[in-house]
Amino acid sequence: MSSRKIAAYGTWASPITSDLIVSQTIALGSPLLDGGDTYWLEGRPAEGGRQVIVRMSADGEVTDITPPPFNARTRVHEYGGGAVLVHQGTVYFSNFTDQQLYRVHTGGEPQHLTEPSPMRFADCVMDVGRGRTAREGRLVCIREDHSESALAQNDGDPVNTIAAVSLVDGSQRVLVAGNDFYAAPRLSPDGQRLAWLTWNHPNMPWDGTELWVADLDEEGSVRNQHLVAGGIDESIFCPVWSPDGVLTFASDRFGWWNLYRWEHGASLRCLLEKEAEFGVPQWGLGLSTYGYVTASTIVCVYSEHGIDHLAFLDVPTGSLTPIDTPYTSISGILTDGQRVVFRGGAPTLPGAIVSIDLASGAQTVMKRSMSLDIDPGYLSVRESLAFPSEEGRTAYGLFYAPNNRDFAAPAGEKPPLVVFSHGGPTGATSSALSLGIQFWTSRGFAVLDVNYGGSSGYGRAYRNLLRDRWGIVDVDDCAKGAQYLVAEERVDGDRLAIRGGSAGGYTTLSALAFRDMFHCGASHYGVSDLEALARDNHKFESRYLDRLIGPYPERIDVYTARSPIHHVEGLNCPVIFFQGLEDRVVPPAQAEMMVEALDKKGIPVAYLAFEGEQHGFRRAENIKRALDAELYFYGRIFGFEPADAIEPVPIRNL
Repeated sequence: MSSRKIAAYGTWASPITSDLIVSQTIALGSPLLDGGDTYWLEGRPAEGGRQVIVRMSADGEVTDITPPPFNARTRVHEYGGGAVLVHQGTVYFSNFTDQQLYRVHTGGEPQHLTEPSPMRFADCVMDVGRGRTAREGRLVCIREDHSESALAQNDGDPVNTIAAVSLVDGSQRVLVAGNDFYAAPRLSPDGQRLAWLTWNHPNMPWDGTELWVADLDEEGSVRNQHLVAGGIDESIFCPVWSPDGVLTFASDRFGWWNLYRWEHGASLRCLLEKEAEFGVPQWGLGLSTYGYVTASTIVCVYSEHGIDHLAFLDVPTGSLTPIDTPYTSISGILTDGQRVVFRGGAPTLPGAIVSIDLASGAQTVMKRSMSLDIDPGYLSVRESLAFPSEEGRTAYGLFYAPNNRDFAAPAGEKPPLVVFSHGGPTGATSSALSLGIQFWTSRGFAVLDVNYGGSSGYGRAYRNLLRDRWGIVDVDDCAKGAQYLVAEERVDGDRLAIRGGSAGGYTTLSALAFRDMFHCGASHYGVSDLEALARDNHKFESRYLDRLIGPYPERIDVYTARSPIHHVEGLNCPVIFFQGLEDRVVPPAQAEMMVEALDKKGIPVAYLAFEGEQHGFRRAENIKRALDAELYFYGRIFGFEPADAIEPVPIRNL
């Protein structure tokens, strides 16, 4: 006889609380290697989201390298990435508050490398043999100039370049300039050549980039620039030099990000043609999906059907040898030839920094994103779904059924469904354990995490489905996914919710305004006015909508037609909005306009705004409040009382 208590879906008590999520979880950044030491970033909600550089020595001692209030985070391209470099025991990092470069030794206090200025820095590499003198050394990095003169000369946008920063006095010198964006400066092993990526508006880096190589003279100046690969319709990703000086990179020239090699003066060679992704959208800097173990062996991660796999790739033959791990979400791969370190997660395993000893094959978890283990009886295991969508297309998603070892639903009852719409929109949902999903499933909700058309991980053709069709394809796929689960009798067709953040918030609001499938929704810093987004956006994304919607202002008619703010007449169900008041990506005015419009119409609406938050919430108290408020909101709308004692949320017109 089952000992489970019978209780309605949505009312189950769960140990996966908002308090647990913010107090017991941290965000783990990609690892770095330096000799026998390993470094990584920890984003700590309990410290206001501060990004802390952590070091594990070769003997296992763990130390925080950056004390409060230092926050290792750069705002280059606004989304940052590549904020830290480690070289022979010295750590160089960008500090969030002033965006300047600092350096620090273990046990020491961070010291300024660059003086306060309107410059931002990211994705640094060490050039030990150059500077004003050969002994000086310098950092080669991406620099973003926000000075008044730069903004005036560049139509209000910052100027991006590849620059060198002296290790003696922090003085700076521009090496490569003239294009809108740069990424991934990488020095050859002998220090004589520099490779980099670049692209121009209206492209995003997953649309089309160029890979360039140049010689460096004795003074460190760039000479003999050469275009290796890429263009407006070919995305190049993650250039890496082999130990013997051959340039390797990922290209999607034939529809999938596969790995290629280029030897000076020779043609390109694809190492392995495979319908799998060996690259990812370059939303941030410093990303890595592979590295050289030896000159003839690469360790890499590739994605098939939304699941990541770790493998060795033999360079001469192109043969792929799987590495057996429990991880299905893998990123940030680095190797020093002795070990492989990466960030990994799985459906029932929290994200972790993992090290594999290449001699023995032993796998060691160096740091987990959670400080406690959760009984698997409270966890829902993901199920990969492929379901029919509009125009005969197939869409994809990860489905999580309700699961809680202590509870069962009354006979015949079906669970409410929450559809998750990921951000980007050029992104993908992860198969790693997400307490943000388990928070819902352990309370009796079903969750469908949709990889709608336009998501990465399924090849360029699938990624291009959103071209000119954002707000159509993504919305169709979310609605069709819910419809599919209703038809399969796996969820309650009268209790369907949709939620999303940023671009996923736009998909959420569009689904509520332009479709009749859902009964309520939650927008986390979501876009409601596409024209406002086109007019008031940061440089990196300022032309993103050209490909997703159409050129602005020439196609203002399309922007208006697809903006939920202009179609509130079609939105007839309750919505809750969450917004950071310092958000530069999606300004608060967008949420506030939508709230006002719904309020005037008499639709139940709630609005929670958070001081000090930008695009995405990092502070523990705000993450907790948003989770609890969304649960409370669904309970009021769907007519049940959550088991948690939650502070009420003011809901207008209810």
